[in-house]
Amino acid sequence: MTTTDTIAAISTSVGEAAISVVRLTGPQAHTILGRAFRARRPVSELTPRATHLGHVLGPDGSVIDHALGILFQGPASYTGEDTAEIHCHGGILVTQKVLSSLLHHGARQADAGEFTQRAFLNGKMDLTQAEAVMDLIHAQSTLAVRAANEQLEGRIGKQADTMRTGLIAILAHIEAYIDFPDEDISPETGEALQARLSALLTQTQQLLATSEHGRLLRQGARTVICGEPNVGKSSLLNLLTGFERAIVSPRAGTTRDTIEEFIQVHGIPLRLVDTAGLRQSDDTIEQSGIARTAREMERADLILEVVDASQPAEKANRVSLSTHASQRHILILNKADQTIDASWSKSTGIPVSCLTSEGIDAIRSAIRDLVLRSGPLLGDHPLAINARHQSCFQRVADHLEAAASALRETQAPEFIALDLREALQALGQVVGQIDGEEVLDQIFRQFCIGK
Repeated sequence: MTTTDTIAAISTSVGEAAISVVRLTGPQAHTILGRAFRARRPVSELTPRATHLGHVLGPDGSVIDHALGILFQGPASYTGEDTAEIHCHGGILVTQKVLSSLLHHGARQADAGEFTQRAFLNGKMDLTQAEAVMDLIHAQSTLAVRAANEQLEGRIGKQADTMRTGLIAILAHIEAYIDFPDEDISPETGEALQARLSALLTQTQQLLATSEHGRLLRQGARTVICGEPNVGKSSLLNLLTGFERAIVSPRAGTTRDTIEEFIQVHGIPLRLVDTAGLRQSDDTIEQSGIARTAREMERADLILEVVDASQPAEKANRVSLSTHASQRHILILNKADQTIDASWSKSTGIPVSCLTSEGIDAIRSAIRDLVLRSGPLLGDHPLAINARHQSCFQRVADHLEAAASALRETQAPEFIALDLREALQALGQVVGQIDGEEVLDQIFRQFCIGK
């Protein structure tokens, strides 16, 4: 790809900081830098990939800041184009003035994600790697960072390319029979092709199996804290978050609405949701909160049910759980600092004191074990950590199954080839071989400006 315009943007967060970075990329990047940045030598004589001390000048030639300039020559740059950076002092006004000077001298304000979009279009990375850049920026847990880095290394793209190579070989074999219509696919050849299709389908299903873990990494496991009023739900939320996030009061019905907070436990991201106490109430506002609690429990990945274990178990108004919900349920026996009633002795609940923090480590371990029960959250396979990947791989699986079925039924090679081509196109879409600019634009609009 070749572009005729040069773009510029602030690539660090807006606010007061030690330094800010303003980036340029495009065919005129070095020329524009030379107009706005004065070093001891002309920009054309500066050593690439080295920092050079100089002054950033405004449109009238006045000094804006004492700064560092860096040149990157394409294609050995992030975008594959000539690129430049100015590292200036991190004041809001100073940074804006530096950017304004670059725009005055011929650059255009970059759109959101345009730097990474150019890197993709110039072949510096495939689409899965470009998406990994955004995932790395938004990662809120250590596992999410690890997953984004593995994707940034191109693990998904490499596996998709390997699958495409195998699929192309099968398709070429089938199309050879189309070119010679008098030849039928022999049983031996059919069995060999079936085995190869089966292997590709297995790879696809392994990738699809990671999609739910990918969702948890990106969004966090939605963890609902529920139970009767005054059993310690808000206290548990505060204990897990490490600060007074929710109001704690002995008065029943204090929590009227759901309260959310994002934390991580053993590297696993959790979206904690504190809910209204479950009880009969004539208060319409409290009734609304209780109804919302029921809805939150239905869509929860984890349910932490808190009970007052100092009271007899038969007096507890336990939550009603479906069979599916019971498999993602942890019972918290709160008020362990008091005497736990003997009726809870046969319970599988975890004794906890939200007052003294007793049992908090046991809760964290139980959460980790429950999330990881179905397999490692970050295993040996690259993660399909977004819905777009899942959609593409699902289409691959559907067309591979259809092709295998047509092959078993000894249908005409043309029908088999049709499904194989559709599977091939879906695999290409994983790494960004997409027809239509609208799809690409939608993806990169989710990036921040300057990336």
